[in-house]
Amino acid sequence: MLRFARLATEILAPWVWVLTLPLAVAWSATGHRPIPALSWGLLISVTGSLLPMALIVRGAKRGRWDGHHVTDRAGRRVPLLFAGLSLGVGFAVLLVGGAPPALIALAASMLASLVVAVAITFGAKFKISLHAAVASAAVVVLTLTYGPWLLLLAVLVAWVAWSRVALRDHTTPEVLAGLLMGVVVGGGGYWALLTALT
Repeated sequence: MLRFARLATEILAPWVWVLTLPLAVAWSATGHRPIPALSWGLLISVTGSLLPMALIVRGAKRGRWDGHHVTDRAGRRVPLLFAGLSLGVGFAVLLVGGAPPALIALAASMLASLVVAVAITFGAKFKISLHAAVASAAVVVLTLTYGPWLLLLAVLVAWVAWSRVALRDHTTPEVLAGLLMGVVVGGGGYWALLTALT
């Protein structure tokens, strides 16, 4: 059972969602044109996922935090701040480069989610589940982009949410808070921004 939980925690980790989600949104936002989709999607994927994950893995190897999931709340300060700065650079390039509204809305909602996560983690001193937050936000964004059939991916959200509690990396309230934040800030923020931009 724990092996099944670890599998969910790894393959449905935040960096995996943030790596793939922008490419899926970009595919739709660019009218299924491969080069623009890859260009805009990879910009968000690299600045929002790959660069922050590279910092996290490097820091974990050097013993700066307790692993590549950074389960210790205090250790999340540098990774979250770096993720915000990195994604902020990507967001600026999207704005200057005239990216499609859906990608601007996606990057902005991701930045908003990071700000809220930092406020909750360090302001409220509450270790909200980023696995649950990112997964639930991604499913909302995909559903808004491709239609209601994508709600079936909620099964994956439930799986990763269960895994965080099963592995004792989070409590049930921390996971539920993450799910709520993902739906409201990540998914709801994306919808509100996209509506305003189009």
